[in-house]
Amino acid sequence: MADPAAKWDDLTIRIASGAAMTGIGAVGVILGGVWFQMLVVFVSAVMVWELWMMIRPTEATKGMLLAALVASVMSGQLTYDSSWALLLFLIAPLLGATQLRTEVKTFFIFAFGIQIAGWGLVHFRNDYGFTWILWLMVVVIVTDIFGYFAGKSLGGPKFWPKISPKKTWSGTVAGWLGAALVGGVFMIFTNVGFIIVPLSMALSFAGQMGDIAESALKRRMKVKDSSTLIPGHGGLFDRFDALLGGAIFMIVVADIFDIPGVAF
Repeated sequence: MADPAAKWDDLTIRIASGAAMTGIGAVGVILGGVWFQMLVVFVSAVMVWELWMMIRPTEATKGMLLAALVASVMSGQLTYDSSWALLLFLIAPLLGATQLRTEVKTFFIFAFGIQIAGWGLVHFRNDYGFTWILWLMVVVIVTDIFGYFAGKSLGGPKFWPKISPKKTWSGTVAGWLGAALVGGVFMIFTNVGFIIVPLSMALSFAGQMGDIAESALKRRMKVKDSSTLIPGHGGLFDRFDALLGGAIFMIVVADIFDIPGVAF
């Protein structure tokens, strides 16, 4: 019979690594400006490297060169406000795709999406301010925490077993409820309206879909984690996949829909 405590074996190291990442991220978010930009550029470049290594682990040098290219392009592009400059984000995905014999579309889509999400986070911080980016990140973090503990404690039917066999409906719904609570707190302590509650839940779901997309990628590539950079968490791609999904979702919301409460 399995030891019930075994399912919590990774909790301590997850908490320690998570606390370290949260601290670094918090400093970047609070400082904003070039500091947050550098943090986002670094994380985005590493995630593209991890993406490459999942697809083509035998050619690490090319992955590092692509990561350096991503960092260079993003650092330059983030100084411009023109949306036309987003076309520069096609450089690394296209160049990387030409070096692959398989998973060409996979690399292109994920590499481009990573950069777009990073661009969105930087501009959200600059244009909407600290409170807005704090809300986005807290929703994603709380969704993950509620989902983790509910899934481990309650178990139950799997959410999407073919793609992510560890995720349960109990954890998924708990993530939505946690996001709703976050929205309620921000509604109370800021001048935002009730729309922030359902918007938080929608953001939570978008983040979960980002997580699912990365899980599907790992299963396709037959790897457990995107890398081993972070003890207890795998790679940066494993840790920030939900934030990528949430950021892309909010780019669509902020740019296409006129929803009160998008900006605090």
